[in-house]
Amino acid sequence: MIKIVFFGTPKIALKSLEYLYNSNKTEVLAVVTQPDKPAGRGHKISMSPVKEFALEHNLPVFQPKSIRKEPEIIEQLKKLEPDFFVTFAFGQILSQEVLDIPKFETINLHASLLPKYRGANPIQRAIINGDKETGICTMITELGLDCGDVCLREVIKISDDMNCMDLFEKISDMSPELLEKTIVDLYNGNLTPSPQCEQGVCMANKLTKEETCIDWSKSASEINNLIRGIYKCPSAYFIHDNKIIKVLEARVVEDCGACGEFLKVTKEGILVGCGKDCLLLLRVKPEGKGEMSARDWYNGLKR
Repeated sequence: MIKIVFFGTPKIALKSLEYLYNSNKTEVLAVVTQPDKPAGRGHKISMSPVKEFALEHNLPVFQPKSIRKEPEIIEQLKKLEPDFFVTFAFGQILSQEVLDIPKFETINLHASLLPKYRGANPIQRAIINGDKETGICTMITELGLDCGDVCLREVIKISDDMNCMDLFEKISDMSPELLEKTIVDLYNGNLTPSPQCEQGVCMANKLTKEETCIDWSKSASEINNLIRGIYKCPSAYFIHDNKIIKVLEARVVEDCGACGEFLKVTKEGILVGCGKDCLLLLRVKPEGKGEMSARDWYNGLKR
């Protein structure tokens, strides 16, 4: 069996770890994941989904604060003598010393069609930018940011009603088999990775708080893409009566009105003017309250 160490942290990587653990072609020797962190309203210390799986299946777990600066962990990984390292949303940059440990390569699963959307937020950026398709790539990890040779790729269509959570789930479902095929084909010498074309390179930088605030002077389509692209992570918002109103669901309507003005209330929601067309707000989460229909929120303002 092909010996691997799996590097990952969030839920999106969990199905890949589970698949490789259960495969009759690969043996997971250990898991490397981010340190436990406070989470939720109570800030209770929580372990990553990847760590939870590893503990349940008696896999060794390493949790470096910065793997590049922790020689003891590096030495323990060397002793495992893995064929491959597999990284998927791990959350740390690996040093050349770490990359040189596996007998073959360090393989990364990246959630875009490289060279497009190198960086931290490829899933969200694809939807925010109104792309009709994205995908996943397996690649050889190098010191640069997502610049290594591409092994295999799969295209994923983005429908007009797909939000980032839908796309997260799609990528989570499609990644395990692509990772396994990449590892097996490289191991057997049946795959030659291809250098990335430098044309079309663009970055998927982390979102700023300013970007998540709705600018009503933009077109309704652009605003709706933002709402879908950061659905619940962290959600697009606007300010009303000095309170943050997160928008969870909306729809573009061909109409016109003053930017940011509530034009009318319908059975479905609230129609708001934009730079081009209008946006029908369907579901919102007002500050300090739970999710609700936009109509119920608006009607509550009058009480």
